[in-house]
Amino acid sequence: MQIFETIYNAETSQRLDVFVSNMADVSRSRAASLINEGNVIVSGKTASKNTKLISGMSVKITIPEPVGLDVTAENIPLEIVYEDDDLLVVNKPKGMVVHPAAGNYSGTLVNALLYHCGSSLSGINGVMRPGIVHRIDKNTSGLLMVAKNDLAHNFLASQIKDHSFTREYAAVCYGNVKNDSGIINAPIARHPVKRKQMAVVTGGRDAITHYEVAERLNGFTYLKLKLETGRTHQIRVHTAYIGHPVAGDDVYGPKKVITELCGQCLHAQKLGFIHPRTNKYMEFSSDLPEYFNEFLKRKRN
Repeated sequence: MQIFETIYNAETSQRLDVFVSNMADVSRSRAASLINEGNVIVSGKTASKNTKLISGMSVKITIPEPVGLDVTAENIPLEIVYEDDDLLVVNKPKGMVVHPAAGNYSGTLVNALLYHCGSSLSGINGVMRPGIVHRIDKNTSGLLMVAKNDLAHNFLASQIKDHSFTREYAAVCYGNVKNDSGIINAPIARHPVKRKQMAVVTGGRDAITHYEVAERLNGFTYLKLKLETGRTHQIRVHTAYIGHPVAGDDVYGPKKVITELCGQCLHAQKLGFIHPRTNKYMEFSSDLPEYFNEFLKRKRN
């Protein structure tokens, strides 16, 4: 179960379903369902989806645990970088979905984790996402942390919320990024029209990405990026926002996509956090995968 509580303090009013969609990072239809089911309380009372929020109103959003199909354990090989009684760090390959959802009920990282860990996974995110503290996209490769118990899950999730969690990525982006380094500070929310996509939207949730140029290539730039916040599709949205979408991105990139990459050229390369039991900082790195190195070689030539 997830709970979001805040005080609405904008100068202009906003529809409740729009606010809930942005605040809880869910689709507009999902936000409307939460409101209709009584899971959204405005100043102590239930409300309708078209309620106009004004400054000073309190909003409490409760997202109940998902009730879905039983998830089957599957003997899928995992590249485990680190494991102990509280957590494990895995190196997810490109093309693997993190958790079951419509159209992907098998072959996911969760299916593999259930086989490897059995019942030793945190239950905070429900039966469809056991152990999942944070996610990376299907076609993004790299490091992902998994919690084995609720104590570890809450401790690690609080670091993500406080922005004390280290997440560094490598990406190859279209074009020549002008500055050698910079910060992209642009709020992200659901796209106002394309509801399956995210976008830079005024009034969206704060989103900050730091970047450095690692190498300039023929028509592309190899970037190292560090997340200060962790919004859905943040790097893909931010790099597209500054005019340099990630190579191979068929959602935020140009219509003529680089098909041989089979998705965006984006790799979660470094992960760092304070261990929930030892209180010591731990950091893990992952080598660039073959698809990434091959693309770099082609562009260098």
